[in-house]
Amino acid sequence: MRGVLLKVCAAGILVEDDKILLGKRSFHLEFYPGVWDIIGGHCKDRETPEQTLKRELKEEIGVTPRRFIHVAVLSESEPDLHGEYEYHVYVVIDWSGSVTNLAPHEHTELRWFTVPEAVTLNLAHREYPNLFRNIKKYTK
Repeated sequence: MRGVLLKVCAAGILVEDDKILLGKRSFHLEFYPGVWDIIGGHCKDRETPEQTLKRELKEEIGVTPRRFIHVAVLSESEPDLHGEYEYHVYVVIDWSGSVTNLAPHEHTELRWFTVPEAVTLNLAHREYPNLFRNIKKYTK
């Protein structure tokens, strides 16, 4: 890692009725403002990515994941700009609670998209379209 501190994050792609949930990141954020993103955040203290996923989904959208699958570990697309990150991505296929935007400072809106719609959006990570296109293999 060239002596650089690696920051670890976790996020979930909620899937329901062949649609995925994305949040539009607030424009005032330093990190990827105004783009569509999956829901998640930074690991705190000694949290595992799985613990972070559960905490972030509860804090940001009011749901507790019950069934989820770890599908990818992505590297930061622009490490010179943002630093070295490792993003653990989960597909969430079952949860309790109702999706609500509890973090309007993080997301200006939450919206369900079909995969063909989602891949046309201005997304936070260049690998998201590939992940979205492969969602079906995780939800069977």
